[in-house]
Amino acid sequence: MITLCGFAISNYYNKVKLALLEKGIAFSEETVLTGSTDEAVLSVSPLAKVPFVRTPDGPLCESQVIVDWLEVAHPEPALIPKDAYAAAKVRELCSFLDLHIELVGRELYGQAFFGGSCSPQVQERVRQQLTKNVAALKRLIKLSPFAAGTSFTIADCSAFAALPTVGMASKAVFGTDLLADGGIDWKPYMKMLGERPSVQRVVADRKAAQEAMAGKK
Repeated sequence: MITLCGFAISNYYNKVKLALLEKGIAFSEETVLTGSTDEAVLSVSPLAKVPFVRTPDGPLCESQVIVDWLEVAHPEPALIPKDAYAAAKVRELCSFLDLHIELVGRELYGQAFFGGSCSPQVQERVRQQLTKNVAALKRLIKLSPFAAGTSFTIADCSAFAALPTVGMASKAVFGTDLLADGGIDWKPYMKMLGERPSVQRVVADRKAAQEAMAGKK
């Protein structure tokens, strides 16, 4: 059985978890926080990042690598088109969402969600970069009704993780949702995804983890 390691508040953890659920793959979960110095973690994820998975064949880290492996190891139901070019376009959108939206926006999360603060310099840099990147994302993302077109794909796993957190974080820090400002109407899309049992499971588990974290403070 696959063991998914990380924690339920992590966007990239939930990206992989959603793919596992959509494919109907049996898996267990193991709570591992980022930054571990445990050799058992570093031997699997050398930067101590999450998520990573333990599989019958050995460990894997990096969320996109994991979901690509899942697609090869468990091809049905398919979350990537069979056509080579269409498959590449889905992966292109995943990379764009992960690297140019979520990774840029996460610099705001400390202030937006966890009581921290960003310097004015960081805020301005992130605002400028996100504004540019959201305009570029609008050229790639379909939302018709899914991220890459008419079918649920791994791009939706990335979009599910990235769009609401970046939208809410920018609203909290800047007073305006930079995704909506850039013409990406993500709220109806998320409402539509929320009808899927897999998404309901991930959201419920994330909420429970957030409540548990709040209770420890």
